[in-house]
Order: sequence, then structure tokens, then C-alpha cells
Amino acid sequence: MATEITLPLAYQDSLNVKEAVTQAAVAPVTAQERIESVDALRGVALLGILLMNIIVFGLPMNAYQDPTIAGGHTGLNLVFWYANQIFFEGKMRALFSMLFGASVALFTLRAEERDGGLRVADIYYRRTLWLIAFGLLHAYFIWIGDILYAYGVAGLMLFPLRRVRPVALLAAGVLLLIMLDGKGAWEHYNLLQIRDKALAADRVVAAGGQPTEEQRAAQKIWEEKQKEIKPGPTELAMEIKPHRAGYWELFKWRMEKVVGFQSIIFYRFGFYDVAGMMLIGMALLKLGIITAERGRKYYLWMILFGFGMGGTIHALIWHYYANSGFTPPFSRTITVAIFLSYDTGRLLVASGHIGLVMLIVKSGWLKRLTSRLAAVGQMALTCYLTTSLICTTIFEGYGFGLFAKLQRYQLLYVTFSVWMLLLIVSPIWLRYFRFGPMEWAWRSLTYWRRQPMKIAVQDQSPQPLATTSA
Repeated sequence: MATEITLPLAYQDSLNVKEAVTQAAVAPVTAQERIESVDALRGVALLGILLMNIIVFGLPMNAYQDPTIAGGHTGLNLVFWYANQIFFEGKMRALFSMLFGASVALFTLRAEERDGGLRVADIYYRRTLWLIAFGLLHAYFIWIGDILYAYGVAGLMLFPLRRVRPVALLAAGVLLLIMLDGKGAWEHYNLLQIRDKALAADRVVAAGGQPTEEQRAAQKIWEEKQKEIKPGPTELAMEIKPHRAGYWELFKWRMEKVVGFQSIIFYRFGFYDVAGMMLIGMALLKLGIITAERGRKYYLWMILFGFGMGGTIHALIWHYYANSGFTPPFSRTITVAIFLSYDTGRLLVASGHIGLVMLIVKSGWLKRLTSRLAAVGQMALTCYLTTSLICTTIFEGYGFGLFAKLQRYQLLYVTFSVWMLLLIVSPIWLRYFRFGPMEWAWRSLTYWRRQPMKIAVQDQSPQPLATTSA
């Protein structure tokens, strides 16, 4: 049984006033405070990500980069693969990560300008921890390709960096990406050494000799790596089977994969990618680049240089990859060149996308489309999770069971249908409600107060969530 403690009325009034001021300082962003260019760019990134995610939704995972694995690699299938790899693969994820970093800067700096004090940190970390929880639920129970968990974990480090100068943020973000490329090149270099030892062992066996223990170990590792790089019919059948089975079988398969993705793979590679792009996004916000504050010529140069230089770099990378039979590893020189140029090209193409969206928004062109994209961006969490629910229902065995049954280009039919749905429904929803359903839940859990949902009651004070007393 709880003991009730009664405070003096004057002290209670003082606390209530202070709490009211603090709550106002760290309240959710209002409709008037939203930045259309940022929301529109977020909408573009979210829709663009589906061009890549649809491959993992509908085909075995190795088909993401290797079209010979599944889905077809000739005709329209090859055209789709090339276009995706040059203009969207990694670039949309980069944009989405940048915008997460930008949203961190917007939220924290605005709250501090309103004199939110220490409570800004409290709210920020609660918000981020809830995102981690959403990511865990999404990854384990809905779809293996979740990004929310990675954003939440990387986001934990951003708060102390909110006041860092843009140039320093850019430098730190680029440094993390260089570290990522260096780690990738080093691991690939080690893989080449294992391959060379395995091939040497094969030559010894062919000559009638006995390979050393080290060579036999290399043979075993290389054999397993080859199955990972280009799985055969047996390995593909093992992956397809749970996707065409019931929910429980798929859950067990997914759980084993997610454990690896959210631990070893994330800390070896994913963290550097996500955190680096977030820091760059914070810098781009502070520099006024993604808020459409620069001149039209500036954005035109971003488009020309970004798509021209970055597109050329990635066209060369993926052309070489295709001519190599879609099968790494390459020579040591090519390996270093590819890893060191990949993120350079990715950032350049992403900057081209930014320039294009900012120029359109700034010029007032395609107003109906940009307003719909902004609505999708405003409801990004809801739209992201809705996309997962729709696509898993279409492809998994507990739904329509189309996994590994469509060609690569046919996946675009699903992609475009989901785009149309989100672009139509999101603006309609926001006519009547302040937030998307998941945004409302996220904010309510963060502030531990039920946020007003309907537009008609947006000015009313938020009500506390129901609680139980001891």
C-alpha cells in the first residue's frame, strides 16, 4: 500500500508552473514549425528505400546485389538492377539516415531555445530508447530488414553532439565512413588470402600431395564463404522454405538471422554507416542545405555534380561487378578501389537527390506532389511499418505466399502500388489528425502523456496516460 505525501500548496503551485513551462519547451513539433523541404525529402527517402527493400521482401537476400541468384538478370530485370544500383542502392538509406540526424538537431535545439533545460535530454533519450524497442519488435515479429534498431542505438550518441559546428560534424561523419570502407577493404583482403591458400591446397591435392593444416582450414572456410557469396540450389531452398511456410517457421528462421544482424554485423559495419550519415545530416541542417535556404544555382550544381560524378563512379563499379559474373572477390587493387570509391559515389548521388528535391520545393514546382511527399515524410514511422506489413502479407507464406515467385522487374508493381497508397492516404489522414498512428504512440510514450490526436483538439492540453497505483 502506497503512502500519500502531501506537499504545501504554494510548493505544488510552483512545481506545476515549472512543469507546465518545461512541458511546453519539450512539446512535440507543431504543424506550423514543420519544415516542408525536410518532410518532402524524408518522403522521397522513405519511398526510395522500398526500391531496395522490395528485393529482400520478395527474393532471397543474396539477390539484393547478385541478380543471378533469383529474380532474373536479363532484359528488364537487368535494367532495374543497374538503375537501382547506380541511383538508389545505399543512397536512399543515406538520405534517411541523414534526415534522422537532422531531426535530432531540430528537436533538441528547438527545445533548448524554448528553455527546456535538462528535461530535453530526458525526453530525447526516452524517445530514442522507445525507437530501439520499436526496432526490436519490428525485426523479430514482422521483417528482418529493420533499420529502427540501428537508428536508435546510433542515436544514443548524438545528443552531446547537437551543438558541434557543422564542419566538425561533416568531418566526423566522413571519418566514420572512411573507417567503414577501410574495415570492409581489410576484411575482403583477408578473404582473398584465404582464397589463395585454398586454391594452393587444391593444387597440392591435384598433384597427389597432402595440404598443410592451415591449407585445409582455408579450404573449409573458403567453401563456406562461397556458399554465402553465391548460394547453390540447396542453400536457396533452405532460405525459401520458411518464407513459404507458416508464421512460426518464419519467426524461428528470422530470429536466428536478426540476432546476427543486430549484433556482430551492426557493430562491425552498420554502426559506422548509420552514425556517419546521421552526423552529416546534422551538418546539412545547420548549413541550411536541406531546409532549402541555399540559392537555386547551389542546388543545380548539387544535381549536376552529384548525379554526374557520383553516378559515373557507381556505374563503373557495378559495370565491373556485372562483368565479373556478379561474383566477388576481385583482385586486391580492384578491391581497394571499389571500397574506397563506394561511399564517395554514394554521397555524391545522395547529394544529387537532395539538390533535386530542394530545387523543386524552392521553386514551387510540382506542389501537389511535394505536399504529398511531405505528408509521407511527416508520417515516416507509420509509413515505414505499414510498408513492412503490406509487403510481408504479399510475399510470406502466412499471406499470399509470393516469395521468390516474381521476377525482379515485377516487384516494381508492388513497389508502385505501395507508393500510390501512401501518397494518397497520408495527406487524407493528416487532414483530420495531427500525427500518424505510430508517431502518436511514439510521442505519447516518450512524454508519458496521451497526445491530442484530432486536429480539432490540437490546442487542448495533453492528458496523462492511464496509470495504476500501488
